[in-house]
Amino acid sequence: MMKTVSSGNCTLNVPAKNSYRMVVLGASRVGKSSIVSRFLNGRFEDQYTPTIEDFHRKVYNIRGDMYQLDILDTSGNHPFPAMRRLSILTGDVFILVFSLDNRESFDEVKRLQKQILEVKSCLKNKTKETGDLPMVICGNKNDHGEHYRQVSSEEAEKLVSSDENCAYFEVSAKKNTNVNEMFYVLFSMAKLPHEMSPALHRKISVQYGDTFHQKSFRMHRIKETDAYGMISPFARRPSVNSDLKYIKSKVLREGQTREREKCTIQ
Repeated sequence: MMKTVSSGNCTLNVPAKNSYRMVVLGASRVGKSSIVSRFLNGRFEDQYTPTIEDFHRKVYNIRGDMYQLDILDTSGNHPFPAMRRLSILTGDVFILVFSLDNRESFDEVKRLQKQILEVKSCLKNKTKETGDLPMVICGNKNDHGEHYRQVSSEEAEKLVSSDENCAYFEVSAKKNTNVNEMFYVLFSMAKLPHEMSPALHRKISVQYGDTFHQKSFRMHRIKETDAYGMISPFARRPSVNSDLKYIKSKVLREGQTREREKCTIQ
């Protein structure tokens, strides 16, 4: 099965098995959007703008294979708990962000980690999936110095010590410290190409999107061993109905004869 992605004048076919969603969660004002901005364009914005929910899409050509990564940058206020639960259900990889100078934001990450494990466990029981759950817990703002720290490294590392698919990083989105390393480890845990990390592929503007096609590789003499990434500027978040249908299809795929329960969205 192929998914069609439109980027400007270019239409790309991405295998469904190579399409993933990364969900970024955490309290307000911890730097979630700043980390996403570093990932997408390598920039940091000093001005704070509250996030309701932002959706981004990046497509890759890695050694001739197409990949799609959808990024869901969620609200820290979570006014709609059902939407947060749906975001968790449809996520493949997770980044949980707290601020090292804010104890309450760390407590929120602990609650989020517990919720993700519970929701995904419910879904796994219905689908009989055996896949791992890659997750990074990210302590942001390590550039503020030890004087302002409210969460110790040892305490944060306890959250990941018993799970080989969960890692902890202390980063600075402002200084771009450990951000690339964090994404590298996240994609490695997810068994995705490490070239999806922002520092390990060439960035291509949307007007050169046709470069992603195999015939363009030959025409432009681009090495098929290289990796390229392109932001899709007109990508829109799939509708709630589409996400619900996606989850329902995963549950129903396991057989129509057995009695089925629902992972309640509430």
